Amino acid sequence: MGRRPLDIESIAMDLSLSDDIERKRVLAKKIFDIAYKKGIFPSSIHEFYMARGKGEFGGFTVPAINLRSLTFDLARAIFRVAKKNNSGAFIFEIAKSEMGYTAQPPVEFSAVVLAAAIKEGFQGAVFIQADHTQANAKKFQENPEKELEALQALIGEAIEGGFYNIDIDSSTLVDLSKPKVKQQQYLNYEVASKLTQFIRRVEPKGITVSVGAEIGEVGHKNSTPEDLRAFMEGYKERLRKGLTGISKISIQTGTSHGGVVLPDGTIAQVKLDFDTLQALSKIAKEEFGLGGAVQHGASTLPAEAFHKFAECDACEVHLATEFQNMIYESKHFPAVLKAKIYDWLKVNAASERKEGETEEQFFYKTRKKALGPFKKEIIGLGKEIRGAIAAEIEVKFDFLFKQLNCLNNKHLVDKYASLKRVITRKRQEKSGVVHDGEGAD
Repeated sequence: MGRRPLDIESIAMDLSLSDDIERKRVLAKKIFDIAYKKGIFPSSIHEFYMARGKGEFGGFTVPAINLRSLTFDLARAIFRVAKKNNSGAFIFEIAKSEMGYTAQPPVEFSAVVLAAAIKEGFQGAVFIQADHTQANAKKFQENPEKELEALQALIGEAIEGGFYNIDIDSSTLVDLSKPKVKQQQYLNYEVASKLTQFIRRVEPKGITVSVGAEIGEVGHKNSTPEDLRAFMEGYKERLRKGLTGISKISIQTGTSHGGVVLPDGTIAQVKLDFDTLQALSKIAKEEFGLGGAVQHGASTLPAEAFHKFAECDACEVHLATEFQNMIYESKHFPAVLKAKIYDWLKVNAASERKEGETEEQFFYKTRKKALGPFKKEIIGLGKEIRGAIAAEIEVKFDFLFKQLNCLNNKHLVDKYASLKRVITRKRQEKSGVVHDGEGAD
């Protein structure tokens, strides 16, 4: 008898459903090894963005998509859309907070994404990103070193898990009470430079991890050219000489994460400042050689807004909540399971309910917190149900790729993104060979 064909979906499901982190690591290694053999490489988008910053190409915006649930199924849908549109520049990401409430540690998220690439026959660079590696302002104020160490631990775990794109978010430390802009940005660029230096120490040999920074916290004051220049000036002063810095900069232009939900459960219209986005992206490229400006919190914007990102030369746009909404609101999502989740939220998220808030507002705001506790039940839905939900969202992915003009750029990714098989630090340590990362720039 011949060998049975490898069932990559079963391995990915086993990995996602296991509660044992060591088993997750074993299964993840198996997936990584298969991916490498099939020409699939977790990669850094750094060189690609540096080439964009030099004006070697442009005219499109890279979608960075947060997958909070049904990660394998939705990643498969993204790879199908990418193959159909000959796209190579797209990012899978998950934020520090999302890793917690969706119960997806880095090693699981990256391996499941690679499993989806294997399943769909995709080849080449796969960009996996730690979104919003965010400093907690209150904890930082109480104990800066402890908060920095916690962020370094998370970054180290992410890089070990194949995340070669790290978005540092120390914009939470911006202090608008200070009289001068550079003083306002001081803690932001100080922490961003320290974390960049840490990343350069631990990144794998031959890979320059793409690092992003942020100058304006999403949902707060809109960013200005003065903010950008003050941050970059301070960041460059504080970064150790000779080290490679950031490749992009996130700004605030009027969005908020998840949108603003109205009493009836619908999302309020957002007035996004595209002029600011265009101006700051231009400064980022022309004055600092970065790939451009990044827009967060955009998935719940009206459909007619998305073509403007490419027109404004935004290098990247982050999309998350709308896909979670589409899972919950799908006609294929079992009503019984949804009711069970909402009953759980009434008890377990009761402290988050504000006075005067409608039930629709409460559920919309808190239902992301149920994705971890109900992960096994959601992933355990029948293949047909999961496939039907993913097919609905695939239409949205295709729409977004087209609106962002993220089409026919696979050749650019093939040209600029390095493909390296990485031996993780843990395996290096076992073999007695450890690279300190300093020469990987």
